[in-house]
Amino acid sequence: MSLVTHLPILQVVVPLMSAPLAVLLRHGGLAFAIVTAAAWAAFACAIALWLQVSDGSVISYAIGNWPPPWGIEYRVDRLTSFVLLLVSGMASIVLPYSRGSIAKEIAPELHYLYYAMFGLCLTGLLGIVMTGDAFNLFVFLEISSLSTYVLIALGRDRRALAASFQYLIMGSIGATFIVIGIGFLYLMTGTLNLADMAVRIGAIENSRPVLAALAFLTVGICLKVALFPLHQWLPNAYTYAPSAVTAFLAATATKVLVYALIRFYFSVFGESMVFERLPLPQIMLWLSLFAMFGANFVAIFQDNLKRLFAYSSVGQIGYITLGLSFDSVHGLTASIVHLFNHGIAKGAIFLLIGGIVVAGYKSGGVSSAPTFDRLAGLSRRMPLTCFGIVIGGLSLIGVPGTAGFVSKWYLILAAMEKGQWWLVAAILLSSLLAVVYVWRFVEAAYFREPSAGQEAREEAPPGLLIPAWVLVVAVVWFGLDTSLTVGTALDAAQQLMSNSR
Repeated sequence: MSLVTHLPILQVVVPLMSAPLAVLLRHGGLAFAIVTAAAWAAFACAIALWLQVSDGSVISYAIGNWPPPWGIEYRVDRLTSFVLLLVSGMASIVLPYSRGSIAKEIAPELHYLYYAMFGLCLTGLLGIVMTGDAFNLFVFLEISSLSTYVLIALGRDRRALAASFQYLIMGSIGATFIVIGIGFLYLMTGTLNLADMAVRIGAIENSRPVLAALAFLTVGICLKVALFPLHQWLPNAYTYAPSAVTAFLAATATKVLVYALIRFYFSVFGESMVFERLPLPQIMLWLSLFAMFGANFVAIFQDNLKRLFAYSSVGQIGYITLGLSFDSVHGLTASIVHLFNHGIAKGAIFLLIGGIVVAGYKSGGVSSAPTFDRLAGLSRRMPLTCFGIVIGGLSLIGVPGTAGFVSKWYLILAAMEKGQWWLVAAILLSSLLAVVYVWRFVEAAYFREPSAGQEAREEAPPGLLIPAWVLVVAVVWFGLDTSLTVGTALDAAQQLMSNSR
């Protein structure tokens, strides 16, 4: 059998093997080389899988040649391949950035541990996307979560440990809800294979244990997604984690859990059960609106730039879940596209903020926190960094010519398709809140004079700027050329809607 046949398992196994190797070597440089090579290999696998399913086909890979549903199955369709591209692509960009970033933010003796945990986190996220087995999904979720707790705690700020502990408590509650939901589904269907489960649920979909499973899975996944009001763990985690960790988690972790929610809703329970027989669309709609307005409003008043964009992430998650509430091809397309577009935009922003943080350490400042008093006049000393943050901010607003405009346009199309013009107004008004918090950065960096005695930062080194600007260019590129993003998302939405009951 050719290597191409085994791409689904290589997608997960290669990053998985890199993690213990990094621990055994206990050398930061070697660990970096191994885990980065594994991430690039995973990205190559993701591209190959995306090309293989471009015709709408579905790849089924039986682990150990045990045919599903008896054995564990990996399944790849258009949606799966699209999310794999995002996760592995972001890892391929963030890892080279990490080399210069963690030199200032993490103690040298812990560098090998950082790369090992990064490899495990990447493995878990890729596994969640790949697996067609419900319990296997939970196992990969725990792998990614446990490694994430360590990654957050590696931050030099002592509050990183508290943020990690808070995330551990909240994440454990969410994981418990998810495994209870999976247990109910196994109890009622006698299978853990998601495709087989979907077939068997059709005959018992009105039973109370199935409805309870849907409720447990929805709450558990939404807690991991950080959907309002289950978002309390996210601001501290993003603020105090090392910059590379914040960028990777903001771009991928919540997006993968949105993928899991979409998969359960459309591929397991079915559209008619979730969106027609239960009030979930209305609940999702109002929670999304609270996130869009509440989190964006809170972001305006944050003094720390990382915390500001952390709350912005909560608001942007509201746009993704809003698309799901429409129960239409355009709405689902908007959710999938925004999942990708917001990932690259927020990844770019946090990588650039990381450059500011590292510059603060380099200049000998006591604190490297990117607060607004330290950002005064920053554009004169770090012009490329500031301009990149502005472009990322324009994407969050939804300005034409950026990736964020594309996904918001499809959200507006979905609202108009449903005749809900008030939602069109809500989308536009909530975007104006993003204008306010992005303008706060512009005003501080471009129009204020540096305060007396402020540490003199200089532009971030190329090792930090180049990866960040790769994502900035992608933000503009995918705002102008939508063939990959909208094309794949539309195919995935149509495939999900046609296969859902």
